[in-house]
Amino acid sequence: MNNVLELERVSRSYGRGGRAVHALCEVEVQVPEHSLTAVTEPSGSGKSTFLQCAAGLDRPTAGVMRLGGRVISGMKERGLSRLRRTHVGFVFQSFNLLPALTVQQNVLLPLRLDGRPRGPARARELLARVGLDGREDARPGQLSGGEQQRVAIARALITELDVVFADEPTGSLDQETGAEIMNLLREAVDQQGATVVLVTHDPSVTARADRVLRLAHGRLVQDSRAGTVAASGVPRATSAAGGPVR
Repeated sequence: MNNVLELERVSRSYGRGGRAVHALCEVEVQVPEHSLTAVTEPSGSGKSTFLQCAAGLDRPTAGVMRLGGRVISGMKERGLSRLRRTHVGFVFQSFNLLPALTVQQNVLLPLRLDGRPRGPARARELLARVGLDGREDARPGQLSGGEQQRVAIARALITELDVVFADEPTGSLDQETGAEIMNLLREAVDQQGATVVLVTHDPSVTARADRVLRLAHGRLVQDSRAGTVAASGVPRATSAAGGPVR
């Protein structure tokens, strides 16, 4: 199985000298294709920085990052911007839908920005798949929070993607709606062959992942694979190297 995402000794610091904040410290991660990886731990542990660097939204201070086999850590901004448009999908907690556009127009936006032919049939297919059949002409303001997140997922899947990054995709939703959103992301992996990397603090979300990465103070301290995640959603203790924690 090929790795879609690779981080080699990736660090990210903000500021200089004694006041520098080390958000990531020599993180080593390989994410295989067709998998769902959850990154978790308390606020300030480096989860969001990990996601932003992995997605090419931020540049590491040190280390090498590869996305879809391409080294992106030293890529120029124009090439990085194009790669994000064509190979990376984003699902944010705040949905980030454009209120002036219809649901269908929001889904097709990544293709429009990339100058590719817009396929309304594909958009309708994805909207039907996420349970929004017949809502193509609605505006985001006419939808519930869960429905807006479904639109965001359809938009993330409209392009030929290497990976979908999701930042707390269920964080602003009630428990039932959050479970439905996780069903959609799980289905994207299991039935459509997508690769999903998400940040979460919710044990019910980590329980649905193939792999759980735990960060603390910017360091990877635990790497739990499928089969080591307990029914409660709390991974049984394994070290970042995969062995038991003593």
